[in-house]
Amino acid sequence: MTWIRTLSALTIAATAACSSPTRGRDTALDIQPLELTAPAGSSLPNLSAFRQPAIVSWVETVAVDNAPARATLKFAERTANGWTAPRSAASGSDWFVNSADVPSVVRVDDHTLAAHWLQNTDVHREAYDIKMSWSKDNGATWAPPVSPHHDGTTTQHGFATLFPTRDAGVGVVWLDGRATTDPENDNMSVRAAMFDAGGRQLSETLVDERACECCPTAVAVTDAGPVAVYRDRSATEIRDIASSRLVNGAWTPAALVHADNWHIEACPVNGPAASAQGSNVAVAWMTATGDEGHSFAAFSQDGGATFGPPIRLDEAGSLGRVGIALLDGGSAIATWIEFSDGKGQLRARRVERSGGRGPAQVVASTADRASGYPRIARSGTELLFAWTETMSGQPRVRTAAARGF
Repeated sequence: MTWIRTLSALTIAATAACSSPTRGRDTALDIQPLELTAPAGSSLPNLSAFRQPAIVSWVETVAVDNAPARATLKFAERTANGWTAPRSAASGSDWFVNSADVPSVVRVDDHTLAAHWLQNTDVHREAYDIKMSWSKDNGATWAPPVSPHHDGTTTQHGFATLFPTRDAGVGVVWLDGRATTDPENDNMSVRAAMFDAGGRQLSETLVDERACECCPTAVAVTDAGPVAVYRDRSATEIRDIASSRLVNGAWTPAALVHADNWHIEACPVNGPAASAQGSNVAVAWMTATGDEGHSFAAFSQDGGATFGPPIRLDEAGSLGRVGIALLDGGSAIATWIEFSDGKGQLRARRVERSGGRGPAQVVASTADRASGYPRIARSGTELLFAWTETMSGQPRVRTAAARGF
C-alpha cells in the first residue's frame, strides 16, 4: 500500500520566493534554514508556539557501554537573533523513545515552562508512563516529575499533548491503556488532566472511551477553550478523525471532523494536527480508503463545533504525518509527506476555507521511517518548521522559517 511506504533523510530543498511583502494564494513560501545547535543523534523534534517565544524541543540519545542508552530532552527558544543555546529539561536511561510518541516543552507564562516525556514501566509489554515537570525560572531548574494518570496499571500512557490554560495552568490530553488490563477489553481511551499555575493537579477526565491505540493527539486552543483532536476507533474498526471541546469544564462527546469511513484493523500510526486563532480552527489529517493514502485539511469557524468539507493536500499519494498552522484571514499552511519518483518529500501549501489551494512546494526531501513527524507552527510573523534529517545513518534535527506569508 502506498501509505505504508517508508521514508528517509530530510534535506532542505530550494523554494520559490517573491519580493512582494503581500503574498497571495499562488505565491510560494520563502523558506530559509535556521541554525540549531542539535548534534548528530538528535531526533523527535517538536514545536510549541502557544505562547511566545516559540520553543523547539528534541531528544538526544547517547549510547552507554554495558548500560541502556541515556536520553535527554533538550529545547531552545526563538529570538530575533536565532535559537537560544540548548537547555536540558530532563534525562534518563529508562525512557520510552519512539519516533511517533514525542516529548515536548511548552511555555506557560513569562517565567514558567512545562515539559513531558515517557518512562518505561515494562519494556516487554511496551508499557510506559507520562512524566511531567515544571520550571519556574525559564528552564534553569525543574521540579520533580509527576504523572497526570493515577490508575497504577502497567499499560501504555502516551501520545500526550500539553497546552497552556487561561489561568496560567497546563492541560494535557493523552492516550491511556488502563482498560487493556482486562483481556476482553482492547480499548485505548483518550483522557485529559488539568493543572494549576503551581503544578497542582486539578482533574483527570475521560474524553473518549475508545480511540486508535497509537496515533498522536493534537490540541488547538480557541478563544472558547481547547479542542482535542485524535483518531477515533469504532466498534467496527472505522478509524476517522474526531474532536472534543472543553465546554464549562466538561469534554463534549466525540464528533467526526469528516466521515472518511476508513476501515483498518490495525493502527496506522498517523495522527491529526490542529491550529486555532480566535474561533477559527484548522485540522489536517491522513486517510487511506481505497488502499491509497491522501492528506486533507478542514476548517471550523465556530471553535471546532463543526467543520467544513475536506480539502485534499497531496497530488499523488501521501503518508500523512501532517502539520497545519492558521494564518490571518482564516487560511492556513498545511504540511504532509508526499511521494515523488518513489521518494518521500515534506511538502507545504496554502489552503483556503473556500477550498482554494496554493502551489505545493518541497520543504525537505525524505527517505526512512525514522525521520518521524515533521512539525510546523506559527509564531507571530514567522512560520517555523522542524524535522529530522538522516545523514550517514545518523539523525539530526533541522529547522527552517518562512516570513511574509
